[in-house]
Amino acid sequence: MSKKPKMSKAMKVYLQRAHEYDEFMKVQTHEYEVGKRHLANMMGEDPETFTQEDVDRAIEYLMPSGIYDLKARPLFKHPTKIFPKKKDAEFDYSGRPFHFMFYTGRPNFYEVLHEITWKVLCLNEYEDKMISTGVLKADENEKVNLGGTQWYTKSELEELLIEKLLDRDYDLFLNCINRLVSHPYSRREKDFILKYRKKLKALTETMEIPPLKYDENGVAFMDAAGRRKHCNAVVTVRGKGTGKITINGQNLSYFDRIQDREQLMFPLHFTGMLHKVDVKAEVSGVGTSAQSGAIRHAMSLALRSFLTTDEVERMRLAGLLTRDIRRKERKKPGQEGARRKYTWKKTLISFFLIGL
Repeated sequence: MSKKPKMSKAMKVYLQRAHEYDEFMKVQTHEYEVGKRHLANMMGEDPETFTQEDVDRAIEYLMPSGIYDLKARPLFKHPTKIFPKKKDAEFDYSGRPFHFMFYTGRPNFYEVLHEITWKVLCLNEYEDKMISTGVLKADENEKVNLGGTQWYTKSELEELLIEKLLDRDYDLFLNCINRLVSHPYSRREKDFILKYRKKLKALTETMEIPPLKYDENGVAFMDAAGRRKHCNAVVTVRGKGTGKITINGQNLSYFDRIQDREQLMFPLHFTGMLHKVDVKAEVSGVGTSAQSGAIRHAMSLALRSFLTTDEVERMRLAGLLTRDIRRKERKKPGQEGARRKYTWKKTLISFFLIGL
C-alpha cells in the first residue's frame, strides 16, 4: 500500500484560501445575476439577452454622474472584472516551489526579464554570425515596426503577470524590453515583443459620424455647424454636385484675400471631393479669417458622412476635425499690450534708485 504524501502547511493554507475565494465569488456572481435581471426589468428589456453593454447604458441612464474620473462613477460589472484573479498553487504537497524564481517574490516578472535577456543574447549571436558572412549592417526591415501600438501600462502588466509591481520594477521592464526592440534584428522576436503591447484604437472608431440625409429627389446631403473666435457657420454639403460654393448668397469672391479662400477650399482638396459636391454656407460674425475658419470647420464635419473611416482618420490627423480655439489675447493692466511692456525711461527717480 502506497504511503500518502504528507501535505505541507503552505499547501493547507493555500487550499483554505482558495476555497474561501471560490465561495466568495459564487455569492458575488449570484448577486450580480440577480441584480442584472432586476435592472433589465426596470429598463423593460429581456433579462436573457441583457448584455454588459446594456447594463452600462442602464447605469448611466439611471444614475447620471458628472464626475471627471470614470473610476469614481457608479458601475455594475461582473465580479471577475472587479476582484483580481488569484494565482494557482506555486508549490506541491510537500511545499517545494514549482517556479525556479519563486523566492524572488515576483517569479513571473523576473522570468520575463530573464527571457528578454536571453533573447537579446541570441540576437547578438545571430548578429555576429551575419557579420562573419560579410553582412556588416542589418537592413532597416530587420528591425521590428511597432507603429499603431503602445506598451502595456503598469496596471495592465500587473494583470497579465498576476503580480503587484513597484514603479521601479515597471521602469526596469521598459528599459529591458526597449533594449530588445532597439536591436538591429529585433524583428525575429516580433511575436514576443507584441505580447506586451496593445493596439492603439483610432479615435474615429469611437467617433459618432451621423449618416447621410436624403432630400425628396434622393440626393444625399449633410449639414454641420462650426465656430472660430466669435464667428458661427452652418454648412450644407450636397452630393452629386459640380463644385458650386455659395457663401451668404455669394460665390467664392465673398472673401477678398487669397489666404481665406485657400483655407476654405482645403478640406475639399484634402478629401478629393472638389467638383463632386456643392457647398452652401451661412456665416455670421466679424473678421474674414475667423469666418473662413468657421466655414472650414463646419465643412470638414459635414464631409465625414461622405467618406470612409480611413479617410476620416486622415482628416483627424490633419487637424481638420478639431476646432481652432485660438483667440486674440487680451491687453494686460500695466502693459502696453497683451505681451508688450512700456519702454523703460531714465528719470530722476531712476537716478535716485541707481544712486542708492
